[in-house]
Amino acid sequence: MLDITTFEDSVREQDLAVRGLIVWRDEEVVARYQPEPEQRQNIYSGTKSFTSTACAFAVQEGLFDMDDYVLNHFAEDAPEEPSENLKKMKLRHLITMSMGFASPMLMGDTRPAMVEKDWVKFVLKAPVLYPPGSVFQYNNAGPYLLGILIQRKAGCSLEEYLRPRLFEPLGITLRPVVEKDPLGNTFGAGGLQLNVTEFSKLGLLYLNHGAWNGKQLISSEWVKAASSPFIKATEGDAEIGDTYGYLFWTMPDGMYRADGKYGQYCIVIPSKKAVIAVTSMQIQDEKKVLRTVLRTVLPLIP
Repeated sequence: MLDITTFEDSVREQDLAVRGLIVWRDEEVVARYQPEPEQRQNIYSGTKSFTSTACAFAVQEGLFDMDDYVLNHFAEDAPEEPSENLKKMKLRHLITMSMGFASPMLMGDTRPAMVEKDWVKFVLKAPVLYPPGSVFQYNNAGPYLLGILIQRKAGCSLEEYLRPRLFEPLGITLRPVVEKDPLGNTFGAGGLQLNVTEFSKLGLLYLNHGAWNGKQLISSEWVKAASSPFIKATEGDAEIGDTYGYLFWTMPDGMYRADGKYGQYCIVIPSKKAVIAVTSMQIQDEKKVLRTVLRTVLPLIP
């Protein structure tokens, strides 16, 4: 087991609200920090990486293709005279935060106060200021629409779709709690509740190129695309990364991560055959948690 005393000391010195950390290497747990009993919690935007994985299954099953135009699937929800930029928007732009909308939508601080009930129509009537693919903007609208599309195509909720394909194979057998929109659809951009061990298993699946216990769940091609830097982000830096893939943040040295508000991270480290997952409730300066992990835990992994 790794001696993560430096991490524990740093957490105490900075008064970080870390609730759990687990480190896997070569598919074995090599470190764990669990200051309180492990329990499920909201992983916030870490949910997006599960929605990305749902898209992997949907593409494999022929439900849609990432180069499909958004209006091919949402024509009835769109304005009567959609803008030229909306016409150019593809599913690939939804999954890479490059839709081109004028402003972010369906963000955490706005959803409770929204009077609109049909969030799909609300999103599609918003101005598309930039040509899709040209500008990064962190926005819940993209992953939300992707989740809606899967639910419509599959005829079930997003979590029901993922249960036999992902959750059950990974040993996540207790039905996860999820956030719903006003019409009862699963909100695929946030709100999934998992514990740190369950969260880490998504990283293990990607570390193993989409295979689990010898069975290929998602294609290695999807894993490669999802973890590749598609677009330069408007946030982040050289230490934590400032590029974005398929609802994963991409990082230096080939690392990438699922990333949620208040310090929820599942970091895949291919060069070390390792995964680090952490759950927190770090309200202020949440990236302190990520930087502390990178500075104190990552160097310990051979």
